[in-house]
Amino acid sequence: MARAGEALRFAGPLLRAQVAEAWRQALPQLVGVRRFDLAQVPAIDSAGIALLAELAARAGETVAVDGPPPEYAALCAAYRLGPALAFVT
Repeated sequence: MARAGEALRFAGPLLRAQVAEAWRQALPQLVGVRRFDLAQVPAIDSAGIALLAELAARAGETVAVDGPPPEYAALCAAYRLGPALAFVT
């Protein structure tokens, strides 16, 4: 994971086994983030979606998501998350 301007770039799968380490890496880089770049994320599961949603909430800004993996849309729909990873009623 790396910071590039207002983007936080994730690399590798965002699966349950990787979420704790991704959290530790992302949290100190979160201030000023407005985009999550997932172009290098080949797979994501519900734990990865939960990670992104919590990071987006803590960012304090509306966060856009670029280059999500194929499972992303279905998981967001299942958990009723909108484009900015916030719960939608």
